[in-house]
Amino acid sequence: MSGNVVKLAENVVECRNCGLRGMCTPASVNKATQSLLDNVIRKRRPVARGEVLMRYGMAQNSIYCVRSGSIKSFAATDDGHEMVTGFHLPGELIGLAGINDRSSNCTAVALETSSVCEIPLDRMDELRRRVPELQDELLRMMSLNILHYQNLMVLLGRKSAEERLAAFLFSLSNRFKQRGFSASEFYLSMSRTDIANFLGLAVETVSRVFTRFDEDGLLTVQRKYIHIHDMTKLRMLAGNPTPRQQLMAQS
Repeated sequence: MSGNVVKLAENVVECRNCGLRGMCTPASVNKATQSLLDNVIRKRRPVARGEVLMRYGMAQNSIYCVRSGSIKSFAATDDGHEMVTGFHLPGELIGLAGINDRSSNCTAVALETSSVCEIPLDRMDELRRRVPELQDELLRMMSLNILHYQNLMVLLGRKSAEERLAAFLFSLSNRFKQRGFSASEFYLSMSRTDIANFLGLAVETVSRVFTRFDEDGLLTVQRKYIHIHDMTKLRMLAGNPTPRQQLMAQS
């Protein structure tokens, strides 16, 4: 595996020097505003694997931005089983739904050694007033969150097991690429059980499809490391054709 494959936490830096600036905070703020953000946004200690950031149904006092590592969110079904609702990568916010009633609608737990920034909800009004750009950024992140769940509904409602896993891997590939990491080689911090839960499949089915993808030369699987060999084929299987392919299909 190449050296740019993502796995564990990086060093902690201030917002003004953070490589995620512009993804979770406005990129155009001035020095004074950035100092305010640095004072309000708390840089938490490393979050150990399995550590809970927030718990379903409990009072929520903050929203979080992942700085490094990865976080799993899940809710409990009526029969007490866990339902995975998302996997959060660096630059992504957790807990936006709790802004309304200050109550968490999911449990969030670290999948690996991670680090997060914590934004206290009792300072949100001050931040929105003094940093108007932050309001636009939060709306953008909320919009992306809504789009994610819309796509998830389509993913779980219409696609085969192969298409679901392909769409999941293609989504991860794009998200890593947006963060300056390798789009074709990355580490899956989540377990096969978590992936199966998220995609609405049996664990055995997920393992079988991974093996089939490997045998077909689509990708190589080495434990939790993924190396995608044919991104075009993965894109098509995921239902994301290129613009040229879309035009050809319409002709």
